[in-house]
Amino acid sequence: MKKTLAISATALAAVIALAGCSTGSVSGGSTGSGMDHSSMPASSAPAAAADHNGSDAMFAQAMIPHHAQAVEMSDMILKKQGIDAGITALATKIKAAQAPEIEKMTGWLKDWNEPTQAPSGHSMTGMMSGEDLAKLDAAQGTEAAKLFLSQMIAHHEGAVEMANAEVRSGSNPEAIQLAKDIAASQTGEIQEMKDLLAGL
Repeated sequence: MKKTLAISATALAAVIALAGCSTGSVSGGSTGSGMDHSSMPASSAPAAAADHNGSDAMFAQAMIPHHAQAVEMSDMILKKQGIDAGITALATKIKAAQAPEIEKMTGWLKDWNEPTQAPSGHSMTGMMSGEDLAKLDAAQGTEAAKLFLSQMIAHHEGAVEMANAEVRSGSNPEAIQLAKDIAASQTGEIQEMKDLLAGL
């Protein structure tokens, strides 16, 4: 089942807050001030920043709120009592993986001079509706665990579909690599969640 975008203002604020923290982590920066900048890898940054197409931009714009919702759902299940340890470990792992990826993709969009939000009316596969999130928030115990797993499986399946589309159509090497990583890790997590669901 495909769901359209429904992300809360709280989750969106979290994305903005995460993006604001990204200034502390710089990869591949300058190694010294006395070197000839013409020979440094950093000199190619503007060209690299421009090396993207519409698919790369859409991938990042769509995956940021998609990831933010996964973090929001994980927070919901982690606040509940009596949840299976395997499920709380999975939710913690999802947060640990996806929050830094939100930062990375937000940084790309800024470097590319692209808006950080997807165009109006664009739907994202696997997104939960506000009603879905309300049900998860209200559920407790085994019911909450089953709901979290079934919702996150659908959510991950949507992310894998979006990532595979980027691999097929993107041009930026970093974005394509991240898409491959997301597809691989979330495919593995889908199977893990199906196994957890079967054990409940």
